[in-house]
Amino acid sequence: MERLTDRIQHFFELYAFGVCTRLGEILGVATSSIRLFFIYASFITFGSPVIIYLTLAFIMNMRKHLRKRNQVWDY
Repeated sequence: MERLTDRIQHFFELYAFGVCTRLGEILGVATSSIRLFFIYASFITFGSPVIIYLTLAFIMNMRKHLRKRNQVWDY
């Protein structure tokens, strides 16, 4: 049986926009380290990294949307 922590981690990996994963790929750093940084920084600065995280998620989503939209004209 799957542990609760594994299920929670799986949920966030699917639905948390992929910002930490993408930053980890770009910077060559483990995704878990980036997630911990966002968590600790959020506690220390009273949530301001959450705004940065959501901004990055919005930008990544818009770029993905624009790439899909441009593929229509490639044919």
